[in-house]
Amino acid sequence: MFDIKRIRENPDDFDRGMKRRGLGPQSKALIALDAKRREAQTKAQDIQTERNKLSKEIGVAKARGEDASAILDEAAKTKAAEGEAERAAEEASAELDWALAQLPNLPAADVPDGPDETANREERVVGDKPTFDFTPKEHFNIGEALGLMDFETAARMSGARFVLLSGALAHMERALANFMLDLHTTEHGLIEVNPPALVNDAAMFGTGQLPKFGDDLFRTEDGLWLIPTAEVPLTNIVAGIVVDANTLPRRYAAMTWCFRSEAGAAGKDTRGMIRQHQFTKVEMVTISTPETSNDELERMTGCAEEVLKRLGLPFHTVVLSTGDMGFGAQKTYDIEVWLPGQDKYREISSCSNCGDFQARRMKARFKAEGEKKTQFVHTLNGSGLAVGRTLIAILENYQQADGSVVVPDALRPYMGGLEVIPAHGG
Repeated sequence: MFDIKRIRENPDDFDRGMKRRGLGPQSKALIALDAKRREAQTKAQDIQTERNKLSKEIGVAKARGEDASAILDEAAKTKAAEGEAERAAEEASAELDWALAQLPNLPAADVPDGPDETANREERVVGDKPTFDFTPKEHFNIGEALGLMDFETAARMSGARFVLLSGALAHMERALANFMLDLHTTEHGLIEVNPPALVNDAAMFGTGQLPKFGDDLFRTEDGLWLIPTAEVPLTNIVAGIVVDANTLPRRYAAMTWCFRSEAGAAGKDTRGMIRQHQFTKVEMVTISTPETSNDELERMTGCAEEVLKRLGLPFHTVVLSTGDMGFGAQKTYDIEVWLPGQDKYREISSCSNCGDFQARRMKARFKAEGEKKTQFVHTLNGSGLAVGRTLIAILENYQQADGSVVVPDALRPYMGGLEVIPAHGG
């Protein structure tokens, strides 16, 4: 969401930012809607002023014992007119808010321009890709051969894009989530939260999922939404309140199930666990001041990268281009882990600085000590990490020729000291 006053004052800058996002000029139409809104509000205020004047005249006439019926008739007419003007102002405001809510965040100056992922800029490469004396398999081949990853049974009860993990793989998913949370809370200083997995319209609007991405979500019959990521409830912790600046930055972490309809993913990653309707993710959210949000983005990205370093998984980190960046982000780092079975890097975390884009939508502010005016906070979010995709990366990077899978050293204490998941029947 944007400040319409800034758009009025800097329309060309706003349109240049929208152009970088692949959109045409927007400021002229928005300014016209704003003028309509302000005109309606002025009319309502003028009528209110007239009503106040008439009210005083009625009081004076009655005090003098004079007939006030004519003034009362005029006041009744202005009351109806005021109600009509107020409705017009509300409708104009809603029309402007709706138009603003459809537009993506403006990209930061250092984000590379480009239409899609081909313009992403690689920042760093970490870790050596493993070498094999056999052809590495994809995770679903490994998991099914172990007898611990079952898509067929999941499909019978739930349909496509679900999986049933059992035995050591179910244990590994739980272990990974615990390992990530322990790392983030004990070493990275994040506060662990166990948030609701069902939220209302306002929460989804605040983080930018609504109204634009409703088709990508699951909604219950009573109007609540299943969260697509813990970013939604974690960020909404500060919705509608004024935060004490001395409590910033606030850094949160949560492990939740996430639910996505994958409406736009037809034909993509139809096999395996890469793209599921239900998956486990450890999410990080930071609420900061505007002055520190860029540093917080670097810090958050480092926290996510550290998980992969501890697990010995090779990855690279890229800055997303303007055409590949998410709706609410002004700058995003994608961390992509190496998957030998696919012979490519795949996203395992996105860490984004949203600036005040979400804060404006959810009216999240802070007040500095000694200051009278409030400011909008900045919000950041990032996966720390996607648990299922981390499991996939372990299966593919630690697979052995006999079908067994080595458990990374850092994960063994969380798996009862298990060092190797034996091949099925082994």
